[in-house]
Amino acid sequence: MSMRDPFPRSDGMIGWGILATGGVAGAFTRDLIAHGHRVAAVGSRSLASAEAFAATHGIPQAHGSYEDLATDPNVDVIYIATPHNLHSENATLALEHGKHILVEKSFTLTEAQASTVVELGLQMGLVVVEAMWTRFLPHMAHVRNLIAAGRLGEIRSLHADHTQNLPREDTHRINNPYLAGGALLDLGIYPVSFAHDILGAPVDIDAHATFTRSGVDASVATILTHENGAMSTSFSSLETRGPNRATILGTEGRIEIADTWYAPTTVSLYDARNSLVDVYDQAVSGRGMQFQAAEVERVIRDGNHGSPLIIPEESVTVMRTMDAIRAKIGLRYPNE
Repeated sequence: MSMRDPFPRSDGMIGWGILATGGVAGAFTRDLIAHGHRVAAVGSRSLASAEAFAATHGIPQAHGSYEDLATDPNVDVIYIATPHNLHSENATLALEHGKHILVEKSFTLTEAQASTVVELGLQMGLVVVEAMWTRFLPHMAHVRNLIAAGRLGEIRSLHADHTQNLPREDTHRINNPYLAGGALLDLGIYPVSFAHDILGAPVDIDAHATFTRSGVDASVATILTHENGAMSTSFSSLETRGPNRATILGTEGRIEIADTWYAPTTVSLYDARNSLVDVYDQAVSGRGMQFQAAEVERVIRDGNHGSPLIIPEESVTVMRTMDAIRAKIGLRYPNE
């Protein structure tokens, strides 16, 4: 995979719609606008919320329903940033109205939902991309290049953490089981998707978890065994903040991704003698969420169904792994 342009800019020909007005939607919208993307409209279940978001970001049209956003003729692609349990419903709405979609991770709540969304996108001839923004970052392209060049030899293990100290109130979304809160879908999705990216889908899955008083998973540890015998491990938690680094070990060397590994950061390559032989440290503008937007626009123009960086079918496979982890730890959502 070739290196990505560290400073991509859009020509503004494709109109974006923002579905939901929370924090991640604001961060993505700021990166869109800063890099030339045209944000045509925003939609919320509350017109007041949509209007406030539009005023903050200078968006010309605010809609008081998701349906109105999906039918807006100035919108070509919809970014979906609602809670996990609504992704399937929102994605279906957008696709049925002829809009391409970029759906926040986790892609859906379950593998079955993911499969239905991907099949609908294929039937409609529309682009379906999961917003696993880490996949699209330049330092991750560098990691894949090093592996493809054989710099690690045969990969034996991968480890990545995603740990945060998040609000403890039962009323917060992250602690609400009806909104699919918990560490796994919000945080654990990152290292699990990373393992899929580097090692492929696992052939064996083990996991353990602790739970909050509200019934969501507070911490999750996973061990995944992959086709070639390599193992990936992860620890994700919403109640403690760690260094959030990642390591890939091979027979001829290792890669260390500095904190925060899933955001733009430094990548160090060590050889089998533990000597540092390469450091990648490419600055990017903004938060880095513009890379996924640039890729979506490229795929739309090329007339493809999805991005090779995370094909729609892989999003389904990742959700299959997430389902298996939930089964191992005994986690079910009330409304799944």
